[in-house]
Amino acid sequence: MHDFLTWVNHVALAVPSLEVAVARYRDSFAATVSEPLALPEHGVTVAFVAIANTIERLEPLGDNSPIASFVAKNPDGGMHHIYYEVTDILAARDRLKAAGARVLGSGEPKVGAHGKSVLFLHPKDFFGTLIELAEVK
Repeated sequence: MHDFLTWVNHVALAVPSLEVAVARYRDSFAATVSEPLALPEHGVTVAFVAIANTIERLEPLGDNSPIASFVAKNPDGGMHHIYYEVTDILAARDRLKAAGARVLGSGEPKVGAHGKSVLFLHPKDFFGTLIELAEVK
């Protein structure tokens, strides 16, 4: 069971303005921040604060973004999800579904910001925390 979850890759914070969030981390912590990357398939624009693990900033990409309602409920932003790496995303999905977890969307992996296959798990199944799983080999 030790190889099921291999690493916490990042914690994602949803923000109303990526420009403001990037500037805050860059200026306050002298942090290196990635260029913003629009991910239309996921409805977000992301930027990462570069440390050993990363802190991802998510800004809604339009009003139909899956995080638009989160930012509307949390106008100052807040923790959106935790990203765990797994060695086999389909095996992880099937194991979690068998244990009663709900996979969001179609249940099929999509390509995420790091170019890896990702799935999201319903936050009500994990104590109010949205979980993103990504396959690393």
